[in-house]
Amino acid sequence: MQFNNRYYQQFTAHYHSQLPQPLSHPKLVCKNQTLADYLGFTPDLISEADFTRVFSGQSVIEGMQPLAQKYTGHQFGQYNPQLGDGRGLLLGELKAEDNIAWDLHLKGAGPTPYSRGGDGRAVLRSSIREFLASEALHHLGIPSSRALALTVGDNPVYRETQEQAAMLTRVCRSHIRFGHFEYLFHTRQPDELKKLVDFCIEQYFPDCLKAEKPVYAFFKQVVLDTARLIAKWQAFGFCHGVMNSDNMSILGITFDYGPYAFLDTYQEGFICNHSDHTGRYAFNRQPSIGLWNLNCLAHAFSGLLSMDELKSALLEYEPAFINAYSQLMQQKLGFSQWQPDDKLILGKLLDLMQANQLDYSNTFRQLSETDKQSELLSWFGANEQSTEWINQYLRRINQQPMSASERFANMQKINPKYILRNYLAQNAISAAEQGDFSLVNELYQVLQNPFSEQAGKQAFAKNAPEWAQKLEISCSS
Repeated sequence: MQFNNRYYQQFTAHYHSQLPQPLSHPKLVCKNQTLADYLGFTPDLISEADFTRVFSGQSVIEGMQPLAQKYTGHQFGQYNPQLGDGRGLLLGELKAEDNIAWDLHLKGAGPTPYSRGGDGRAVLRSSIREFLASEALHHLGIPSSRALALTVGDNPVYRETQEQAAMLTRVCRSHIRFGHFEYLFHTRQPDELKKLVDFCIEQYFPDCLKAEKPVYAFFKQVVLDTARLIAKWQAFGFCHGVMNSDNMSILGITFDYGPYAFLDTYQEGFICNHSDHTGRYAFNRQPSIGLWNLNCLAHAFSGLLSMDELKSALLEYEPAFINAYSQLMQQKLGFSQWQPDDKLILGKLLDLMQANQLDYSNTFRQLSETDKQSELLSWFGANEQSTEWINQYLRRINQQPMSASERFANMQKINPKYILRNYLAQNAISAAEQGDFSLVNELYQVLQNPFSEQAGKQAFAKNAPEWAQKLEISCSS
């Protein structure tokens, strides 16, 4: 295995080097074998026992140089200078079989100088949620960090109640966040800020080096990638829950999973985070919050780019978001191209979903499986509004040259049969807390093929039960 650890080598003043605090009597709960093989953790090179020891903090592999990164950011709209890796360590940067470098990050590795008095631990509950979510989004085609391994120990951890300590190994190209730049800007380190920008361009955005203004090209690309990411969140009904600027990746990937949720019944203003008392991060506010966070990043870049350049790049956000979202919804509705009136068809559909309390994902899946008026009326409810919309939709799809079977096949490639509903995650967590990890692993397997019918897995595709509406997920999740 070849570790490179460029961040460790080049930014020595902006991290704290330390070893993980190990779990006691660790067990391997989940392992992403495909990702493990790609990274070089093949069974012939590392046994499962050694793999478990490494990713439960009991040992490190030669070449790993664990560190806690320092950054800051805006939390619920307020700048907080006291941030950083408070419970996770960047283990090292590993080159995979195709020579691409990937960060390995151990979450729940114990206290660091940035823990703000916390214990630095992650609990089994939140670790299961992140493992499942990051892999679920990846297989839906939504850019995300990945999950390599999930281990659990018998260390007690105290949150609202006593829980089990766990560790999650997160994998992504870079762990650099908007907050890294905010930290260097607000602590008045312009040379270090420029150094970090140059590092990011060279390592992650090399095409920007060919541009006339590489820094401008880099910032603009972050704007575009963020817009396209959030368009996918909206199209698939994903709510992040804590879109603080320190949770925003420069790579435009979904990052730092906490009180996330996929929509069950459609509510445009759905709030998935029980701690979000003002609804700042409600589902329908995610696009505007993405732009708000980019403005925070622009402020950090104000010493490197002119005001006109920053404004020019930020103005790219809205059209990029609208274009990406329109293309996704065109595909979800089964339209061969987006026409001006289709925005009205979509808007009426969402209004109908909300009025009739229809499941977001399963409604689109229903449209991808039948175009019979009677069956659609049975799903939507036989009332005047439903009948009017169904007739309008049927007229629209019948204008197209493609056959129904071709349309259904295309739609089923973007309208998932299986999503990670909160109640499914909670069922898996409840079993795991009793020592039964079978449901966690079964759910993980199902979510790897979200668009395909899977024999015997219909229970995972059902609408959420009534009790699921009472689940409360907070920042501690």
